[in-house]
Amino acid sequence: MDKITVALIFALVAPGAFAQPKSYTPQEGDFVFQSLPTGDLVAAIEGVSESDYSHVGMIIRKNERWFVREAIGDVHDTPLPEWESRGRMNHAFDAFRLKPDFQKFVPGFIKGSEAFLGRPYDFKYAMDDQAIYCSELLYKSMFNTSGVRLGKLQKLGQLKWQAYRLTIEKYEGGTVPLNREMITPRALSEASQLEQVFHGYKQ
Repeated sequence: MDKITVALIFALVAPGAFAQPKSYTPQEGDFVFQSLPTGDLVAAIEGVSESDYSHVGMIIRKNERWFVREAIGDVHDTPLPEWESRGRMNHAFDAFRLKPDFQKFVPGFIKGSEAFLGRPYDFKYAMDDQAIYCSELLYKSMFNTSGVRLGKLQKLGQLKWQAYRLTIEKYEGGTVPLNREMITPRALSEASQLEQVFHGYKQ
């Protein structure tokens, strides 16, 4: 996201205005999905993938506190209450967990994500390592350390991009890259290796 978008997101979160506790018990390696405050890029992410999910991060524990490792602005760790309070739709989020057969990969998954800390956000959603977007961070952290592919890579041209052409061209700085492969938050949430453990969105 551009600096203005990131600034607006954080401006919406007043110090101490964190969401009320919910019945979610964090576990390291969990995938947490949310809807970010509305903007052109957020609308494009959700619209292209036909999903409420515009952002995702991974749960980690440091110094007896829960954090979300995420790519937003750059790759960094955000305290879980602060991360939750940023979410649209009354701070709602969903949590998914690796199924038992894949829990053995969690330590490597988290360790592998450290290689991306500090990388800038990728506004072009390319699967290279120069810049990183949220679902790419989790996808690569798992694949690089275990060989497990989470979710399905899709070409932009296979998604519902047409209504968001101007936004895509704005961030791309050129024509819509229809053949560019990417992993969307929605596609990541649909990975067969994951199971949902918390649902915070109202039906």
